[in-house]
Amino acid sequence: MKKKYKEAARENYAEAVDNNENTALNDDENQVAFEAEETESVKNADTIEQELKETIAKMAEMQDKYLRLSAEFDNYRKRTLKEKMEISKYASEDILLKILPFIDDFDRAIKHLNESADYEGMKSGIELIYSKFDDFLKQNGVKEIEALNSNFNFDIHEAVAKSPVEEEMKGKVVDVVLKGYYLQDKVLRHSKVVVGE
Repeated sequence: MKKKYKEAARENYAEAVDNNENTALNDDENQVAFEAEETESVKNADTIEQELKETIAKMAEMQDKYLRLSAEFDNYRKRTLKEKMEISKYASEDILLKILPFIDDFDRAIKHLNESADYEGMKSGIELIYSKFDDFLKQNGVKEIEALNSNFNFDIHEAVAKSPVEEEMKGKVVDVVLKGYYLQDKVLRHSKVVVGE
């Protein structure tokens, strides 16, 4: 029985030594693993810190680009607004320059009207100026709305009066009080007309 106790004690001792060795090995492995994790964490922290610095630098660069772009757009907006104001202010300049020769013609006609007794010559001169001005309007896309004897159309005519007429003229324009004009395809001014009823 003493032998069995001794063998059991040896086995327990051997087992305890093995366990201690395993524990010591496990502790060493755990320590190595812990140190490896710690080193990895430091490396990760350095990497994260580097990435953070890079991200902050990129954000600063993007903010700078945004501010520059915003300033450029604001300058562009102000410049185009100024140009639009100048265009609208002087838009009629070209047309007015082209109208001035007609004013000159009328000045000459009025001057000769006071000096001359030739009314036929004056009449033909005024008709010539009117013809010239009519051609100028046509060249710029202005044309007269044909209204007399046509059916009344509220899109291009404005009725200012009604007049009793024969049956076939009812609903038609019987007189034009004020001529109407198109600018290209748009009504520039409606014709003021008398409609038959």
